[in-house]
Amino acid sequence: MTRLIVAAGGGGDAVAAAMLDAALYGDEGPAVVFTYAWDRLLVDPVPGPRGPASFTGLRPLTRSVQVVPGDARPVAPAGSTLPRLAAELPQAFALIDPHHGAEGITRQLEELIQHLEPESIDLLDVGGDILARGDEPTLRSPLADALTLAACCQVNAPVRLLVAGPGLDGEIPAEDLRDRMGPTLLTLNAEHVEPVSSVLEWHPSEATAMLAATARGIRGLCEVRDAGLPVPLTDNGPTVHEADLDDALTRNELARAILVTETLDEVEQHSREICGYSEIDYERNKASWLSTQPEQKLDPETTLRQLDQFEAQARTRGVTHTTFRRLTEALDLNGRQRQDLRALLLSSRPEQYQGPLWHIPPVAE
Repeated sequence: MTRLIVAAGGGGDAVAAAMLDAALYGDEGPAVVFTYAWDRLLVDPVPGPRGPASFTGLRPLTRSVQVVPGDARPVAPAGSTLPRLAAELPQAFALIDPHHGAEGITRQLEELIQHLEPESIDLLDVGGDILARGDEPTLRSPLADALTLAACCQVNAPVRLLVAGPGLDGEIPAEDLRDRMGPTLLTLNAEHVEPVSSVLEWHPSEATAMLAATARGIRGLCEVRDAGLPVPLTDNGPTVHEADLDDALTRNELARAILVTETLDEVEQHSREICGYSEIDYERNKASWLSTQPEQKLDPETTLRQLDQFEAQARTRGVTHTTFRRLTEALDLNGRQRQDLRALLLSSRPEQYQGPLWHIPPVAE
């Protein structure tokens, strides 16, 4: 018997899918996780999601779906976290190819369902922006979620929509999602995080990092992304809720608009018209800007001094935690230096590490 989990937004949602798979189903055998290869620019300098042509070593599963094994490799200059995830986790990671629009993903899902005959299909989103309308001023990354939602609503099989960590992606506040979800299905705890704990030591996802942190009991205010968005870490953080799939589609204007799209370009254009932007355009602009910036040297003394300045300013904003992605960008370092920065901070100030987040104490220690 096989289970299928669709990671709605790719990236960290794939890690959360593995966490939820173990939490909900225990020893029943690992699920197949259907996910995008879409890592932000800290990992992948090429804007937008990757398709099969961006990898070597993929393994065919159906006519339109390929699995990313641990020995697959992204084709330079692209980058991807999926091969390492596949190498470290027991789940199989099947690649969503969004380049043929919602109709293409629907076709891929139908093939997977026919091939796997799964006993259950879950569509998982960390944060809950899959429940957005599309006009919310804080919404920043609706495209991937809208595509998977549109596809899941068109397959001839029951799909359960799950939202983990309401509000943790820093887009739709948890209080705004309350009436869009059902009661708590599960509250994650530290034991549930353990199967992915080694992954959280290197994976750049912020929302899933905060999901794991709240499951481990960490509370406070976490600053994330290049914009420094404040995300509350509360008792609501580690909860998992079921939401109505059809209601989500009815509410999500972008998902409804792209139901019959056949290209990613079409999807982007609908996003520009409905949401006022395409997040891939944002990535294109940021990638272009980054290409003109000189690489800063990671000098330990200078970096720690800059960290002190950042933390002092963060305290004035009430911030108690941040992510290593946020620190990397705030200290003007690039994605290749993120792990070096992490190693420096953990070796010099290990008491501030509250895995997988960085703790900013109320007064300098």
